[in-house]
Amino acid sequence: MESTQPEIAGWCREYLAGLLEVPAGTLDLDADFDRLGIDSALAVSLLTEVEDRYGVELAAEELFANPSLNAVAARLHEQRQAQRQVT
Repeated sequence: MESTQPEIAGWCREYLAGLLEVPAGTLDLDADFDRLGIDSALAVSLLTEVEDRYGVELAAEELFANPSLNAVAARLHEQRQAQRQVT
């Protein structure tokens, strides 16, 4: 599945909004996870879903090194592009 960085960020927003039981529009794509109420359990859930949906593994360290939805989406998109170049 080919997705742009904004599409990946939007999917991450929708997914986490469902877990947090808040409207997706209330989650700022550039806000730190702490500000959004994303704890380690939710972060692990996001990592699992990202791997299942996009076929890319992100380490927890990468998630917290890039602690916003836009930053995670950019990193994920970058890794997907790198995978495509290798194959």
